[in-house]
Amino acid sequence: MMNFLVEQRREVMRHIEKYMLEKMFDFLKPIDDIWQPSDFLPDSTKDTFFSDVRDLRENASGLSYDLLAVLIGDTITEEALPTYESWLMMVDAVSKDEEGGWMKWTRHWTAEENRHGDLLNKYLYLTGRVDMRKMEISTQYLIADGFDIGTGADPYRNFIYTSFQELATNVSHRRVASLAKKDGDTLLSRMCGVIAADEARHAKAYKHFISKIFEVDANEAMLAFEDMMRKKIVMPAHFLRELGTKIGQTFGHFTDAAQRLGVYTAVDYVDILKELIEDWHIESATDLTESGEKARDYIVKLPERLLRVAERMKNPGLDYKFSWIAV
Repeated sequence: MMNFLVEQRREVMRHIEKYMLEKMFDFLKPIDDIWQPSDFLPDSTKDTFFSDVRDLRENASGLSYDLLAVLIGDTITEEALPTYESWLMMVDAVSKDEEGGWMKWTRHWTAEENRHGDLLNKYLYLTGRVDMRKMEISTQYLIADGFDIGTGADPYRNFIYTSFQELATNVSHRRVASLAKKDGDTLLSRMCGVIAADEARHAKAYKHFISKIFEVDANEAMLAFEDMMRKKIVMPAHFLRELGTKIGQTFGHFTDAAQRLGVYTAVDYVDILKELIEDWHIESATDLTESGEKARDYIVKLPERLLRVAERMKNPGLDYKFSWIAV
């Protein structure tokens, strides 16, 4: 039975790969045209470099403690890109051919994502408010520790996860952009805005891939969706830690800061689930077995249940000092 499912997925993924190759550059931008970190940061070749850095530091001085903590956590998450790329390379039932569509997609997606950590890291360094060595230790730990997101090597679960996760990172970066603007840092606001736009395009791509899977293998896609939601979608930085702390120990404090600011909340989790239910036409899905219908019913009812839980959650208090923040 297991061999049959793997072979079935392999056939489906071959089908999706052809579609993805045709649509790939609807979701990714040409390298020569897309923004680069240097488009936003002070230019060290110009005479105005030092005055531009002074302006950057002055504007960054007004960022709140929580906002700076969330921005650092977001940056570390983005810089753990080697983990995400290697994870996508290990997915079963997709072509590992160097010229194949999935390898091509993964390389190009990684290349776009790589700019995010580069930009935010350089910005944080220039602010003078961050203990960069402690932040770099957290980044190295996060890459070395890896992650367990509950997908295994199953392509359906992996692309359901990436659909959800890209939407979540879009929300987070977009909210940081808005809060940075309120705190008087328009440069950071613009930077997080363009990163959020990238994440929105990537989310659209993965959602399209799953839509195509639902068209040809609805029952197995539904069961995979149910399984991921029963496990709960964990964030890629859920093993986040600082120097001298245990694996995952810092992640809860990071999410508390995000919840206090409204950057990413339990209600956002529910809203993303609702969006996926609507985009994938879950309520009207057909060609389901009895187990598939039960999975559909569970998924459709889940947002209301989660919303009741979210509404009872109290805003966490500020009771933690991050080692990353120097000033």
